[in-house]
Amino acid sequence: MIDKPQIIRVKDVMKTDFGVIDRMATIAEALITMKQMKTSVLVVNKRHEDDEYGMITSGDVARHVLAKDRAPERVNVYEIMSKPVISVHPDMDIRYCSRLFADHNLVRAPVLENRKIIGMVSPNSLVLDGLYKLIQQD
Repeated sequence: MIDKPQIIRVKDVMKTDFGVIDRMATIAEALITMKQMKTSVLVVNKRHEDDEYGMITSGDVARHVLAKDRAPERVNVYEIMSKPVISVHPDMDIRYCSRLFADHNLVRAPVLENRKIIGMVSPNSLVLDGLYKLIQQD
């Protein structure tokens, strides 16, 4: 009989502490939030129940604000955020999640359950937490 591979799910490796910001906030406010939370990614809240989440990264700020010499106090988050974002389900196998990251060149993905964000997952958490758990079980 073939052994069934051990499955590690996204919910086992996701981080439950993540930053959230309003779409109308300025980039200056976003940078302060990023610095305080020691993160380079913020989730942008929905405007209403039928809206989708957005995301802003320090890379977005570098490309769209710093490189273009725009004033962070005069640019709003909604102007440079990515939306909609690719999200994953907490029960997804980390192998499939990793493929999704590779196929779409993702740096983070929100973990959604019932259309609400319950965590964030990154390639680091997939490898350093997830894959590490798999090799420990051998």
